[in-house]
Amino acid sequence: MQTYVWSSIFNIFQPINLMFIILGVGSGIIVGALPGLTATMAIALLVPFTFAMAPTHGLVLLGGIYVGAIYGGCFSAILINTPGTPSAIATTFDGYPMAKKGEAYRAIVAATISSVIGGLIGVFFLIFLSPPLSRASLKFGPPEFFWLTAFGLTIIATLASKSILKGLIGGAFGLLVSTIGISPIGGSVRFTFGTVSLQGGIGLIPALIGFFCIPEVLGMIERKGKHYNVISYRTQKNIIKNVLLKLLKKPILVLRSAIIGTIVGIIPGAGGNIAGLVSYNEAVRASKHPQKFGRGIIDGVIASETSNNAEVSGSLIPLLTLGIPGAPPAAVLLGALLLQGMRPGADLFTVHASVTYTFIFSLILSNILILPMGIYSGKLVSKLITNIPVAFLAPLVVFLTIIGSFSIHNNIFDVYVMLFFGLIGYVGKKAGFGPGPIVLGIILGKICEQGLVQSILMGKAAGSIFKIFFTRPISLILIFLTITSAGWPLIRKYLGGTKKR
Repeated sequence: MQTYVWSSIFNIFQPINLMFIILGVGSGIIVGALPGLTATMAIALLVPFTFAMAPTHGLVLLGGIYVGAIYGGCFSAILINTPGTPSAIATTFDGYPMAKKGEAYRAIVAATISSVIGGLIGVFFLIFLSPPLSRASLKFGPPEFFWLTAFGLTIIATLASKSILKGLIGGAFGLLVSTIGISPIGGSVRFTFGTVSLQGGIGLIPALIGFFCIPEVLGMIERKGKHYNVISYRTQKNIIKNVLLKLLKKPILVLRSAIIGTIVGIIPGAGGNIAGLVSYNEAVRASKHPQKFGRGIIDGVIASETSNNAEVSGSLIPLLTLGIPGAPPAAVLLGALLLQGMRPGADLFTVHASVTYTFIFSLILSNILILPMGIYSGKLVSKLITNIPVAFLAPLVVFLTIIGSFSIHNNIFDVYVMLFFGLIGYVGKKAGFGPGPIVLGIILGKICEQGLVQSILMGKAAGSIFKIFFTRPISLILIFLTITSAGWPLIRKYLGGTKKR
């Protein structure tokens, strides 16, 4: 690792990479601040355009957007009581009451500094946890990869949807979609309905764009008449200094929130919204004055924003080491890695080490850039929340989805795939089916099938399929985690019912 540290730092400050990082963070903040647009949507839109870039350029751009968008959600959360991204849900609890009391600037400064600190702590864990985990992935064979995908699917199904059943159905649907095309092992053609374009399977990028972008655009059109009343604010002297001193007096709050965010990020499918809510809840429980939360206390903003920005790097730990994205935006980043021919695991830290470490260290700069860009562009961002009309924004996003889908293979069929899955995603969202389980099912499906078939062949050769699946140490650990994660919501519901009695 030490070999690549200085070269990676040098790469970050090359003018072209620096430009992409600044562009990514700036555009991410704007996307995050606009209600209806999300980090996942922004990354999904831009992934196709990174195909023509060098891997380093594309990844630092997408990383900057991810970091900036998660932070940018705090502006609309504080100023209009509407989280710009799901990660900022908990920020509304105290951010908006602070704004109503005339402390909007103080809340934004607190959110900004907390986001920077949380993000940097998250990157610290990413730097030091990823290499050993990637080396551990070398011990994974087909059975371990099969159980790993099963574990990832159960967690995202239970956490990414309000209904466990709907989450599992979504994951199963994604797995079914992943089987379209030629079998990776046997070579048989499946579910193509005589269409040659389907023999290569469903394109990952068109599916991602369809599921994450089209439903959001249609939702924006539905909310066309909604008017947001933005609370105005002005910059005040010494606020930055006072907030910084406040944070220094609460190291346990900051550190606890950052650790919670990182851990929640590592759990596949949890996402920044859960990180923020869990951190906020723990801040209330640990406070000497819990009754002040929800009425405009700065601690609530600090807990939420520190946690959801630490979650960004946390979600990249399982992505880079095992290929299991910790959050929906990370799932789209996985698509970007695969598009560049970079498979997660040990190869990222050996064969592609220069690109990987440049990407990781670029996240440090992205988080630091939040401080000046967030504080001094606040007025501009607050005006954008109300002044960009849906009549302009929606057609622009649709145009980018079409161009992005077409540009990967220069194939109009990919555009049809994108629109088809976009409509499915929109109808599914109305029915309570989140896109997360479906997309992860598509991503993990081929890995799951390949691991299953290869394990069965290994079992037949060894004389015992049972032995291959159920006796290897890592497989046993993953089986336990899979059963626990799949059954935990039911256990928690049962325990909650017994407590009420």
